[in-house]
Amino acid sequence: MLSRRSCLAALAGLAAPALPRPLWAQAAATPAAASALPMNGRLTHLAYSDQGGRPDGVQVMVSRKTLYVGHMFSNGFTVMDVADPAKPSPIQFVAAPANTRTHHLQTNGDLMLLACGADIPTIGKYNPGVSYYQQSFGGNMAGKADFAAGLKIYDISRPAAPREIAFLNIPGIGVNRLWYAGGRYAYVSAHMDGFTDHILVIVDMQEPAKPEIVGRWWIPGMWKEGGETPSWSGKRVALHHMIVAGDTGYAAWRDGGFTILDLADKTKPKLVSHVNTAPPYPGGTHTPLPLPGRKLALVLDESSGFACAKGLSYTWIYDVRAPQNPVSIATLPTPTDQQFCRTGENFGPHNLHENRPETFQSEELIFATYHNAGLRVFDIRDAYAPREVARFVPPAPARILDPRPGNALAPQSCDVNVQADGIVYLSDWNAGLHVLRYEG
Repeated sequence: MLSRRSCLAALAGLAAPALPRPLWAQAAATPAAASALPMNGRLTHLAYSDQGGRPDGVQVMVSRKTLYVGHMFSNGFTVMDVADPAKPSPIQFVAAPANTRTHHLQTNGDLMLLACGADIPTIGKYNPGVSYYQQSFGGNMAGKADFAAGLKIYDISRPAAPREIAFLNIPGIGVNRLWYAGGRYAYVSAHMDGFTDHILVIVDMQEPAKPEIVGRWWIPGMWKEGGETPSWSGKRVALHHMIVAGDTGYAAWRDGGFTILDLADKTKPKLVSHVNTAPPYPGGTHTPLPLPGRKLALVLDESSGFACAKGLSYTWIYDVRAPQNPVSIATLPTPTDQQFCRTGENFGPHNLHENRPETFQSEELIFATYHNAGLRVFDIRDAYAPREVARFVPPAPARILDPRPGNALAPQSCDVNVQADGIVYLSDWNAGLHVLRYEG
């Protein structure tokens, strides 16, 4: 198990290559931007935590000096005290129902919403030999499900003691990820019986103890029980999640690409545009990040597989001034400071800091995770020529929790949450939590 001391020793080892600054932090000499954080800066390592012996973290949220970590394989979530970010301390672990994965969560005010769905071994039981990333899992789970599928609602008015107040049952494989920024509606990626995979489900949160589904949308071909026939094969067309700006939704559909939806009527979302780069690119569209003030959107394609066998994945920058016709104008630079296409390792984008309420927000400074290439920070003031301005590559884990075969001992930087004061929480689904500070 990694200790903080061994972690810092490993980080020191990473500085060995002849670089002007350590491998995990490099700054470019550019003028500061008019934002809360400097555009040129360094990442200073503050702390490491194995999250109470459960280092498999995915989505991380901070509320009132308390950190909530959803787990990839441990089936539950961890609550941590981060009043002093340099000394993160586990408070408690809240177990999920049997065979249930709760890797994604959202907090706002006094509420936390927790995604519940089948864990990876359970999914495999229903779909033996099927790759998680390449084919749909859906169908009808009636009479077969032995896990919780739906959305749990917690009262976190006492941050260290979350209290479940509701469970919205959504029969199917379960919920993947969601967007809830407060207010009346939550936007949920959920598989529902009769569909091939995860679709958009809009949940009315007016009464948090009584959440209600009020709207749905999917790519035509996904409603199997409705008689629809997919136009694709050998792909996974499924909503990863959607991020909302005003009455517009930006949604990532894995191998189904990227859609912009009109959400003026929450009961009847309408398609505005649909773009897909796969083929010729590998697919796996994962994270859509609207930058409404600049009429831009970042669309990240998740890398999957080892040694870049599927080709490189990219984070695209779209001009969405005409939302009915998004135009790709650039991609974020691919890290080149090491040869990252290595046996047993996954290299490429995974997620972006999502500019959530109660966090750092910028339309010029982008924080992105890159699996074995760690955390990357990009200056996109010139949207046609984005530049990397800082990076952090964690050490390899001491062990692998992922039950899927073939993984080398390598970091898998997963999600990132940046606070308004520049504190960065970086998760890894095998190797624990790193706390950093972004500074000039």
